[in-house]
Amino acid sequence: MTIEEQLRSRLDELLVPNVVRSLQKMNLLKKIEIEGQKAVITLASTALNQGVQEWLQHKISESVKGLPGIDSVEVRYEDAKPGDLNRIKKVVAVMSGKGGVGKSLVSGLAAVAIRRSGYEVGILDADITGPSIPKMFGITERPGGSESGLLPVTSKAGIEIMSINLLLPGEDEAVIWRGPLIAKAITQFWEEVLWGTLDYLIVDLPPGTADAPLTVMQSLPITGTVIVFTPQDLTAMIVKKAVKMCQQMGKNIIGVVENMSYLYLPELKKNIEVFGKSRGEEMAQAAGAPLIASIPIDPELAKLCDQGNIERYNAPFVEILGKQIVEFG
Repeated sequence: MTIEEQLRSRLDELLVPNVVRSLQKMNLLKKIEIEGQKAVITLASTALNQGVQEWLQHKISESVKGLPGIDSVEVRYEDAKPGDLNRIKKVVAVMSGKGGVGKSLVSGLAAVAIRRSGYEVGILDADITGPSIPKMFGITERPGGSESGLLPVTSKAGIEIMSINLLLPGEDEAVIWRGPLIAKAITQFWEEVLWGTLDYLIVDLPPGTADAPLTVMQSLPITGTVIVFTPQDLTAMIVKKAVKMCQQMGKNIIGVVENMSYLYLPELKKNIEVFGKSRGEEMAQAAGAPLIASIPIDPELAKLCDQGNIERYNAPFVEILGKQIVEFG
């Protein structure tokens, strides 16, 4: 193993504060040069405040100590924009035609399933006026960062999360903004957050087909969309509008998800269709895409979300949901 390879191996064990991912996974390590017995390590300063830069410099010097052939180390910082460093392979938008159908729940479960499969995943909470992702994951700390960018907060299972609720004075603060401001915030979460290297970024869209969803569809390189609905006739009608929006904008539909599909009564060993007969196949046909999950009304799931422990939930449909997204495209 060369000296540079040994240096990279040691640096890979060093985690960036706040986001708790390695320098290499955050794409902050720009280059390593060996000048005699001196190692010169160049990092991007993106989203790193002065205190974090000094802490990293100290930790890097400590980690290099004792490495054969190296007796000193110099850490240099260069400016870079987050968008220039981010390497996101696939962007998946989760949307619906109306609110209250469980988009955020599906976004969270999809991210959990994909993460369990070993992929690097993040969630961009684009539902600016109704953000609920941080609550589901039990995240309350504020994102780190500097004038050059923001660092997402990492969940217990290693999912990167950025939400407006993490930037507000309190989680119950209302965001009373007009459409253009909301659209700008979503764009900033894409362009000014250092996501680093991700296999998947799940975007939890606000409901409807107005400014905010339009901004995401036009500004982000969407790989595919997942459309969420519930069995009611009214919801089914409105979801078809979301399907047509995707079709008109040339966005692929990965599949549809029916939430609150049924309630299982273990005593009777029977499914009760609380909100009416399933519309899964009908919606799949309208979308020209498969029904990739039917999510039941599960008190255990609701309790875990309220406790901020969505990552503890297990059910066969969760694995199937993640598998369908991963295998798409």
